[in-house]
Amino acid sequence: MEFGVATFVTDEGIRPDELAIAVEERGFESLLIPEHSHIPVERATPYPGGGGQLPHSYYRSLDPFVALSCAAAVTQRIKIGTGICTIFQRDPIHTAKEVATVDLLSNGRFLFGVGAGWLREEMKQHGTDPSTRLSLMEERIEVMKRFWTEEVAEFHGNHIDISPSYMWPKPLQRPHPPILVGGMGPTVLDRVLKYGDAWLPNMIGQQTATLRTMLVQLQNKAADAARPPIPVTVLGAPTDPAVIESYEALGVERSVFLIPTVSSSETLGILDKLRSFTETYSR
Repeated sequence: MEFGVATFVTDEGIRPDELAIAVEERGFESLLIPEHSHIPVERATPYPGGGGQLPHSYYRSLDPFVALSCAAAVTQRIKIGTGICTIFQRDPIHTAKEVATVDLLSNGRFLFGVGAGWLREEMKQHGTDPSTRLSLMEERIEVMKRFWTEEVAEFHGNHIDISPSYMWPKPLQRPHPPILVGGMGPTVLDRVLKYGDAWLPNMIGQQTATLRTMLVQLQNKAADAARPPIPVTVLGAPTDPAVIESYEALGVERSVFLIPTVSSSETLGILDKLRSFTETYSR
């Protein structure tokens, strides 16, 4: 099993370049960065993490693609990616170019984590109807795939209409960077099968038994669709050897630890403890 790190990168915590160097030096395989474009002051959508107050880091997160470009420039080995990108709030042409650019500049190390989000007020201020965001996300990802893989891309859907167009660069990874579909909702497995290359469940507040049940369902669906087993990356893995062992037994290929957004010195201390855990577990 591979081990990675995820965190909100902000203007108040460790810089993305310093973080990426520290992650690579400590032997981790990957670094994922989530995003929130902004946080509306007035919101009725309940925070899924519990309680009424959002984590402070949600208000101050850097743009993930700029931050990941910074991380790519100072590293050689680690995979870098979004965990997750709110594609339903983004222009798909610009985002396709950003993904391809980061993948090219990182020499093919990009992981494209996407998800359906939760903050409805944020979605609405991007002009996204929360009730149709899943179908919108599906079309936007299809548009991006066409720009990545076709010299002349064209798309005509219910939400998007694009006449034949050119776009470069193409991503270095072929046919495109892996798309990790995030979520634990009732339709997420169908979305993984429809347009994903891997599943990215967020295990914060979830039970391993739930993961086990959904994994069986996912792989059965994959077999029915004549696909090989779907890779799984767990986001929010605990530092519990028994739980990590259960993930490995279930075929999880990557466990990602979600760390708080704190100062450089505090972050380095957390990473040192995580390295000690992963080294002990691997022995």
